[in-house]
Amino acid sequence: MNKAPENLTVIGKVTGVYGIKGWVKVFSHTELKESVFSYGDWLLNMNGQWTPVKVSNWRTQGKGLVAQLDGCNDRTLAQKYCQCDIAIPMDALPETAEGEIYYHQLKDLLVVTTDRVVLGQVDHLFNNGANDVLVVKATKDSIDGRERLLPYSDDCVQNIDLEKGMIEVDWDPEF
Repeated sequence: MNKAPENLTVIGKVTGVYGIKGWVKVFSHTELKESVFSYGDWLLNMNGQWTPVKVSNWRTQGKGLVAQLDGCNDRTLAQKYCQCDIAIPMDALPETAEGEIYYHQLKDLLVVTTDRVVLGQVDHLFNNGANDVLVVKATKDSIDGRERLLPYSDDCVQNIDLEKGMIEVDWDPEF
């Protein structure tokens, strides 16, 4: 996933073409996969440039999602959108309830153990099928140079302090 400007958040990706009439396959990063279509117009990262596009139609297809973008009516045109990240402006996101956060807010937070050992900084999250995983990359202040994969679960994540820019985890630094 490419880094979006500060005022944008990536909510999915165009992964391929679908059929011959210009439809594309869409992978959603949203909790409910169909929500990727509920935020209005998209911005696609095309060769490093965020280009606005309008979704004219969409539907579920098997276990996935497909969409037709405005003005895209054949397979050749649709191919130019393949592997483009889908972003929206941050202000298009609904307000979170008390105690809830968006995953993009975790990016770059410092990760420390309950004993205050610095493990690194959150690079990104992904879902491995069983649970969400924090990818923690080492920083100059880390205990070592290792990248760590930590479960994003109540057992591991003890506290998130957005104001301090820190996540406290119950994790053995040797693990």
